[in-house]
Amino acid sequence: MSVIVITGASSGIGRALAIRAARAGYDVLAIGRNRAALDTLAERVRAEHGRIVVDTFDVADPTNARAIVALARREFGRLDVLVNNAGQVAVGPLSQQSDDALRAQFGTHAIGPIALVREALPLLREARGHVFMIGSGVARIPVGGLGAYPPSKAATRSAASILRRELIPDQIAVTYVDPGVVDTAFMSRAGMPGAPTSLLVTPEDVARKILLAVRTRPHVLNAVPWQVAIVALAEMFPSVTDFVLERNPTLVGAADAPVLVTSATPALEPAPPAALAAAPPEPEPEPEPSAFDAALEPVRRRMERVKLREEFVRELLHAGDVLDAHEVALRWAGMPNKNERAATNEVLDALEAAGFLQRDGERFVVLRDP
Repeated sequence: MSVIVITGASSGIGRALAIRAARAGYDVLAIGRNRAALDTLAERVRAEHGRIVVDTFDVADPTNARAIVALARREFGRLDVLVNNAGQVAVGPLSQQSDDALRAQFGTHAIGPIALVREALPLLREARGHVFMIGSGVARIPVGGLGAYPPSKAATRSAASILRRELIPDQIAVTYVDPGVVDTAFMSRAGMPGAPTSLLVTPEDVARKILLAVRTRPHVLNAVPWQVAIVALAEMFPSVTDFVLERNPTLVGAADAPVLVTSATPALEPAPPAALAAAPPEPEPEPEPSAFDAALEPVRRRMERVKLREEFVRELLHAGDVLDAHEVALRWAGMPNKNERAATNEVLDALEAAGFLQRDGERFVVLRDP
C-alpha cells in the first residue's frame, strides 16, 4: 500500500488531501501544529475505515525533518508521496519583519521542505516516489502586506525546479503546484479579508487534482489554469501590474499595511497632568463566548462568504435529531454548488469537534442543543 506524508494537514488543502488520499487507499501520515485539529482529522479518517497517523511538528525547524521521515518508516515502512503543503504568513511590510518572522516563513516554505526531501531520499528512491511543493501565485506576482510570504513562496518555486532536475536520475518526480485562490481560513486567521468569493476554489478540488497528478507526474500542476493565465499576463506587464496593485492593495485579499511607529512618526502631544485628566470609565467586561460560538469560530469566515447564517445552523441542533450533510446543504442553499457543499461539511465537522454532533457513517446525530 502506498504511503503519503502531508505537512500542514490541520486544515485547508492538507486536511482535504489527507481525507481524499485515505479514501483512495493510501496510508496517511498527517503533520501539523494543531493537535486538536489533527485528532479530529484522524477520527474522521478512521470512521471511514482509512489508515492514518498524525503528529505535531513545526516544519519550519529543519531538525524535525529526520523525525518526520523516521515516523513514516516506523509506522508504514515506506514513503511514496511527500506533499510539502505547510504554510505560514506574518502580515505587514517586508522591511519591518522580525528575524523570527523571516525564519518562520522561509523555514516553512523552503528550508523545512528541502530538509524533508533530503531526509526522505532513501525511501523515495526505493519507491520511485513523488514530491509535491505547494506554491502560490504571489511567488510570481509579489504583493505587499504579506510579509515574507511572497519571497519565501518564490523560493518554493525555485527549489521545486532545481529538485526536479536533480532527482531525475533517481526516478523521483517533483511537481510544483500553483493551487490558485483557495477557500481556506489561511488569510482570515492572519487578519486579512481574503480574495473575492468569485475567485475561490475549494480545497477539495485542489486535493483531487494533486492525487490525479500522482499518476501523471507533471512538472507543474496549475490547479486553476485561468487564474495562472492571469498571473502570467501580469508577469509580462509588470508596470501595469504595479499600477493596479498600488491603487487596489486589497485586490488579492491582503490587508492594507498597518501604520507602524518608527523614528519618523511625529511625536504625540504630551498627556495632561493627572489632576486635569478625567479618569476614563471602567470598560464593561465582554461576555464569554458560548460553546456554540466557539465551535463556529474557525469556520465563521467561510460561513460569511457563502452566506450561511448562524441562526440556521443553531436551529439545526435539537438533541436526538439526525442530520445528513447533503440534506442540510439543500435546505439552506437550494441547489448547492461545490463551495456551499464544502462549507456545510466544514460546519458540521466543527460542531462534531466541539461535541454538538456525533458522526454515524454519512450522517450526524445531534448530541445537545446550543
